[in-house]
Amino acid sequence: MASSVPGPIALPESKFDLTTYWGRVRHCAEISDPSMLLNSNVTLENAKKLISQYKNGEQKQMTPELWDAKKVLDSTVHPDTGETVLLPFRMSCCVLSNLVVTGGMLTPGLGTVGTLFWQVANQSLNVAINTANANKSHPLSTQQLIQNYTIAVTASCGVALGLNSIVPKLKSLSQNTKLILGRLVPFAAVVSAGIVNVFAMRSEEIKKGITVFDKNGDEVGTSKTAAKYAVGETAASRVINATPIMVVPPLILVQLQKGLLKNKGVGIQTLANLGLILTTSFVALPFALGVFPQYQPIQVSKLESELSGKKDKDGNAIETVYFNRGI
Repeated sequence: MASSVPGPIALPESKFDLTTYWGRVRHCAEISDPSMLLNSNVTLENAKKLISQYKNGEQKQMTPELWDAKKVLDSTVHPDTGETVLLPFRMSCCVLSNLVVTGGMLTPGLGTVGTLFWQVANQSLNVAINTANANKSHPLSTQQLIQNYTIAVTASCGVALGLNSIVPKLKSLSQNTKLILGRLVPFAAVVSAGIVNVFAMRSEEIKKGITVFDKNGDEVGTSKTAAKYAVGETAASRVINATPIMVVPPLILVQLQKGLLKNKGVGIQTLANLGLILTTSFVALPFALGVFPQYQPIQVSKLESELSGKKDKDGNAIETVYFNRGI
């Protein structure tokens, strides 16, 4: 994010009002804009120079060029490290990266091998995105990454296979109800494993705390309480994001297969499924990301006592600190 560029002058968080949900939705629509994937390294460096000029007082006002530069950095650079996030794991690539694995998981009639393959593929992608975008106060070791990845994969595969075996045995339900429940099994697996994934991959943050900053961007200390907010809200946002993407397309597809897509070939049905997933994903992602602010304030009084009584560089008592929730 642009906030990672050094300089004594604070950069406006957004051109939109981030204290409102709609403002955050519009902001998240910008950082998840797939067109940001077309930016070159030259564009990125130019954006850093423009933002640096503002943060060091060379540019006094935010201009359209500065807002564009901020958008480039917010969608490409990690807010803690200032490093460029690997392209497939940026939020601007989130919809495209997830399209293939989501389409695979929502493919009707998957057997045991197919279910296992796509659940493993999905959790592998989730781990990569979590690692690339998480708060970097306490990076995980390779051993911890492997351990947490194994936990997440086991959870998703266990839920998927367990429900796939249970649904056909529900004799009291109609065939149509069983069909709908069967199509929603991937949703249950993704949601349960997604929660496990986030908490497992970011367990060190909860144990050790994350860095909190004052309004000037200067480090104030670390907080375990802030870490619980950050990880908990991220897990909740994953559920909110997965719900429309994993529920709406399969339910619509069931109806289409009874009418418009009836007797159509596998290729056409697959394209229809991917189209539904892609459309729902583009619409749902900003609304899901906007539920909780990414870089958000919290009152010092709600945090550990050792953070109380501290002053900023101007000698003012710090009453509010900020932390990066991660994505």
